[in-house]
Amino acid sequence: MGNFLAGRTVAVTGAGRGIGRAVALACAAEGAKVVVNDHGVSIDGSSPTSAVADGVVKEIEAAGGTAVAVADDIATMAGGARVVDVALAEYGRLDGVVCVAGILRERMLFNMTEDEWDPVLATHLKGTFTVFRAASAVMRAQRSGTLIGFTSGSHQGSVSQANYSAAKGGVISLVRSAALGLHKYGVTANAVAPVARTRMSANVPMELKEIGDPEDVAALVVYLLSERARAERITGQVYTIAGPKIAVWAQPRELRAAYGEGPWTPDRIADFLPGTVGTDPMPLLERLEAPRGGGDTRPADTAPTDAGPTGPADDTGRRPGARPQD
Repeated sequence: MGNFLAGRTVAVTGAGRGIGRAVALACAAEGAKVVVNDHGVSIDGSSPTSAVADGVVKEIEAAGGTAVAVADDIATMAGGARVVDVALAEYGRLDGVVCVAGILRERMLFNMTEDEWDPVLATHLKGTFTVFRAASAVMRAQRSGTLIGFTSGSHQGSVSQANYSAAKGGVISLVRSAALGLHKYGVTANAVAPVARTRMSANVPMELKEIGDPEDVAALVVYLLSERARAERITGQVYTIAGPKIAVWAQPRELRAAYGEGPWTPDRIADFLPGTVGTDPMPLLERLEAPRGGGDTRPADTAPTDAGPTGPADDTGRRPGARPQD
């Protein structure tokens, strides 16, 4: 057992499998008491079971750690609050929350249904909000704590997962808002966009050249939860970890501006904008437009039809080609 998180209590959602499980085990191995939350659903969010969360608790206890299971659905306000309430009831405090839980329902935008949109946003984005909401009230009062959300390189956009991409972009904005709103209370907030081998990334129909294991991601999360990260004033950041690579994403800002004289009209803007403000090329769009090898001129990273998955982007494996640009 290590002591990187000795004396701390950490709650992890989606902790029954994959990266969430690795994070829970790593936190416990570094001395934290862990609330293991997992609704126990399949990749598409169906067939919930409490067995997966219970199983991780048993693993932690067998290794000499301390943990408790919570199988509530964090897509509900009551479920998010219960994760926090259990931490306080069992251990008397809450020092960190890590929101890994997520599902996938892939479909092209023009065919996507409400039932394919709502549950994905509810699990990824609302599920992060419900836990952050409850945890932030506790951390504000104790004037310390760390919030960690999980995003993806797919926040740049996705060919066939607009629901997932929108949710992951929302998580980044939520994390940045938390960092700003809670800074004066001593609470930090960061996001992780990992690439690792899990049941979700296993479905990607091409080799991911930069990919690691869930344990790599867990090591970064443990660091971000630690006092050493707080001492470095790390907050409002988005990090990618993919095997040996760690990267930080740029903060959003205006790229360029230009000023005209007099009132704008569509004609004036048409004459003015292209040669002054211009555009910022979309890297993923450039990849789609690039000719493929072997005489195939179909845009890269597209599917012949939308009848089935073309490879998920999730908390573990981003869509092929979804990576920061140098």
